[in-house]
Amino acid sequence: MWLTWRVAMEQALYGENGFYLRERPSRHFRTSVGASPVFAEAVLRRLVAVDDALGNPPVVDLVDVGAGEGELAAGVLAAAPPGLRERLRVTGVDLASRPLSLPAEIRWEHAVPGGIRGLVIANEWLDNVPLDVAEQTADGPRLVLVDPASGAERLGDSPCDADLAWLARWWPMHSPGERAEIGRPRDEAWASVIVRLAAGEAVAIDYAHFLAGRPPYGTLTGYRDGSLVPPVPDGSCDITAHVALDACAAAGERAGRAGARDAGAEANGGVGGVGDAEDVGGVGGVGGAEGVGGVVTTLTTQRRALLDLGVTGTRPPVELAHTDPRGYLQALTRASQEAELIATGGLGDFGWLVQSRL
Repeated sequence: MWLTWRVAMEQALYGENGFYLRERPSRHFRTSVGASPVFAEAVLRRLVAVDDALGNPPVVDLVDVGAGEGELAAGVLAAAPPGLRERLRVTGVDLASRPLSLPAEIRWEHAVPGGIRGLVIANEWLDNVPLDVAEQTADGPRLVLVDPASGAERLGDSPCDADLAWLARWWPMHSPGERAEIGRPRDEAWASVIVRLAAGEAVAIDYAHFLAGRPPYGTLTGYRDGSLVPPVPDGSCDITAHVALDACAAAGERAGRAGARDAGAEANGGVGGVGDAEDVGGVGGVGGAEGVGGVVTTLTTQRRALLDLGVTGTRPPVELAHTDPRGYLQALTRASQEAELIATGGLGDFGWLVQSRL
């Protein structure tokens, strides 16, 4: 049976008995959330800043999209000071069932709620949104089909017009054999978050690439039991592909403009226009901020974002080992945890897409 990669990923990850409906993600791969409680503390500092910018409203939201085991939501809730915690409405969003150990105060939903006023965090969510793969041929792009049982591939038909337009704008291929991962479903998924953001900030954190440096043969891969494996979409492994965050940023800006025209707008099967080819200034690479219509966009790296939030990885002075050995070991452990989160060549290279409506 030959399927497009988007259909095969959907079935393998989220279908009946799919990978994410039966597996604990932490068993198979390491994320910033699982690496250290420092990450939740940094998200809390971001939430406090958003809360202040909103004027400390009676209710402030924290929405964790792709919440998995709920560790981030629970960590932020536990660390929140009393004056914030009593106003905090925490929602985990995931297709998987509610984790049994999740604190009762945390809501659990299968879709992003509307009317969010606060902070949305989507940590390593977009890389698992299923998408199609295209390969360049002498006659133009063709969809790559896959056999879910074996992972074998062959070429199929040309992509639809909307996907061809997306490829032309965001991932042009030049030579036969080159491959691209068609990120239009990720654009639509992210735009559906932005239209639900009434006020506050939405942050997508993921493996990322940008127009000036797309990988010529794609990034599709699998993870199982902490190891890289071939991406066979049979449900036995995680299947992931890096995210074109600049395209998601443009889609979010279009959704933001739509939201600015209609504050009550809700996504309905995606957001109109997110798949067309549109040039939005300020999002072609990493860095910078630009306001377009209803949102302000910043694209940066995790290293830069966490440094701004006080995560530096600075080691404690050696003298502390003599005056307070226990405190020195605790400070050294924390410095190591912080260093992992901001490491160049590792988690520090993750992309952060921040879109705010404040």
